[in-house]
Amino acid sequence: MRYEDMSSAEMSAELKRLGLKVGGNKSVKLARLQAAKIPESSEKEESPLDESILNADLVEGSTIASRLTGSRDLFGKQIPYFGIIVVSILIISIAAGGILGVPAIMKWIEGEPEYTLIDFDPSEARARAEHLVGLGHTEWQGRMSGSQEELATAEANKQNFTEYGMSATLEEFDVPMFEIQSEPRIHYCIPGDYSPMPNLNPCGLDTQATRVEFQHRIDFVIQGYSGTANYQFGDDLNIVNLSNGSDDTLWSQATGQIGMVWGSAGVASNTDIYAKAIQNDIAALFLVNVASNCGKVEADDCVPIFKTVDIEGLLGQTGGNLPDTIPFVQLSKNMGEELADVFENKDQNEVKIAIEVDVDNQGTRPVRVPCGIIQGDDDKLIIFGAHHDTVYSGPGAVDDTSGTATVLELARQFGIMFSELGTPKHTIKFCTWGGEEEGLHGSKAWVEKYADSLNEELILYMNFDMNHVDADPVRGNDLTLFGNYQSDVDQIESIVTLFESAHPDLASKYEINIRTLDGPKNSDTGMPYNSDHGPFVYDIQQDDDDDAGHALVCYGSGSWEYHTYADDMSRFNEESLAVSAIIYGTYARYLAWGEV
Repeated sequence: MRYEDMSSAEMSAELKRLGLKVGGNKSVKLARLQAAKIPESSEKEESPLDESILNADLVEGSTIASRLTGSRDLFGKQIPYFGIIVVSILIISIAAGGILGVPAIMKWIEGEPEYTLIDFDPSEARARAEHLVGLGHTEWQGRMSGSQEELATAEANKQNFTEYGMSATLEEFDVPMFEIQSEPRIHYCIPGDYSPMPNLNPCGLDTQATRVEFQHRIDFVIQGYSGTANYQFGDDLNIVNLSNGSDDTLWSQATGQIGMVWGSAGVASNTDIYAKAIQNDIAALFLVNVASNCGKVEADDCVPIFKTVDIEGLLGQTGGNLPDTIPFVQLSKNMGEELADVFENKDQNEVKIAIEVDVDNQGTRPVRVPCGIIQGDDDKLIIFGAHHDTVYSGPGAVDDTSGTATVLELARQFGIMFSELGTPKHTIKFCTWGGEEEGLHGSKAWVEKYADSLNEELILYMNFDMNHVDADPVRGNDLTLFGNYQSDVDQIESIVTLFESAHPDLASKYEINIRTLDGPKNSDTGMPYNSDHGPFVYDIQQDDDDDAGHALVCYGSGSWEYHTYADDMSRFNEESLAVSAIIYGTYARYLAWGEV
C-alpha cells in the first residue's frame, strides 16, 4: 500500500514498525514516512549519500535521525545512511578544527522534541478563582494559614482533584503560626477645653475632645507574628520618630514608647526591624509605608501591605525570645504623616493614643496541603504547585488565587489527557500549599517529610505564584519564565517558539522573558527563596551532579494591589494565566507521555 493511501492509524503502525516517531498529524506522519523511504533505482545505489534525502525540506517535528533509516554497503559493511552522515559530519568538523563541536552536532542530529501543546480554558480558571475568593473571611476577606477559611480552601481543592478523575490526599502540618483573635484598633484623642472630671482620662467623657479612629486593612495592617497589647488613652504613650531605622541611638530613645520607622531602607527586612524593637523593649512598632504602591491603589497614599518575619531568623537575633507584648503594624503613608503631625505638638495638645492588638503568636496551627495524583508507570515525580493561602487582610485574587486556579485548570486538563492517553511514564502531582505567606511553612514541611523520595524521584517542580498580568497593559505586560537548569530552560525556549506560532494573538499581548538562574542560594544569579519553589530547589539534594532540585517558576507584572485589601477579582485577568500554563504544561506532558 502506498503511504498516501494509508489512514492515520495505519501510518502510525508503519512508523512504529520502522522505529520512527509516531506523533503528529497525518501530513507530518506522511512526510516522515516518505523521507524514510529507501530508493530502489540503481542510480541511487551508486551514490553513498541520497541527495534527495540530504536536500529534503525539514518537516516540523521530524529529525534527520528519524528520516534516515536506510543502509549502504560501504567497505564491505552494511552502514546505515544515518551513520554515514554522522561520520561525514564528524570528519568535516574535525578537519575544520572542531568548529561545530560534538554537542552541537548531536543537537543538530537529534533535532527538537515533538511537543504537543496542551489546552487551557481561562474561563474555567476564573470560575475556580471566584469560588476560592468567596471562601474568604467574612470581614477581612483573606484565607489566612491555619484558619477555617484556609481549611475550606484546601478541602475544595481536594474535591476538585477528585472530580478531575485522579486520586487525592489532604495532609496537615503543625507549624509556628500566629492567630489574630479579634479586630485590631488604633485611634487617638486630643482633649478639648472642657472636662467635668479632670482627674479621670481627659478623653473619656470630654464632649469637646477630637477623636480619630483609623480603618483596619485600609489605614493599617498587622504584620507577621505581631505581639498583643491593649494600650488606652490613659497610658499616655509618645511616638518616637526612628527615621529609616538605621540609627541605633534613636532606638534607645524609644524604650517604653511607640517607635515609628519610615520605610525599611535602613534595615534589611521586617525581621531585622522587629528584632530591634525587641532588643530596645519598645511598647509598639509602627512601620510606615513610603515606598510600595504609592499613588497606585489610592491616588494620594501608599496603602499598607502585609509582610511576615522569618521566625527562625528573629529568634536567632533575640536569643530565642519571641515577644508577645509588642504590637507590630504597618501604616499607610497618610496615617503615618497624620500621627507624626499631631504627636509633634504633644506637649501643647496633650494627644493620647490607644492601640488594641490581639494576636496569639506563641503556638502552632495546622496548615494544609491537598494533592491530586496521576500515578505513572514509575514513581518519578513531576509536580505542579501554588499556594492557596492569602494574606489575612485581603482576598488575594492575584496572590495567589491566580496560581491556585492555574494549577486546578492544569489538573483538569491532565485528567482529560489521562483518560485519552492512558497511564503516563512518570507520576504527576498537583499540590496547593498553605502557610506560604507566613514563611513557606506548608511546602517546607511537605518537602521535609518526603525529602528522601524527592531526592531520588523528583524530575521537575513547577511553581505558579502570581503568574498573572493585569488586564490593563499600561501596568506592564511582562511574564518571566525562569528555571535553575539550562536543560529545562532550553526546552522551554523551544516550546515558547511553538506557542507563539500556534497562538499569535495571545502571544502578541505579552512579553515573555526567559531566564536561567543557576547560581547558589542567596546569590544574585540563584533562584530566589521567596515562594514555594524554594524548598524544592535548595532543601533537597538529588545527586553529586544535580545537587539541587529542578524547578521552573513564572512571575507576572502589574499587580499593584499586592498584599493589600484591594487584591480582588476586579483586576483579575484569566487570559494571562494561559501563557505559563500552556508552556509549562506542554513540557510536563512531554516529560510524562513523550511524543504522543
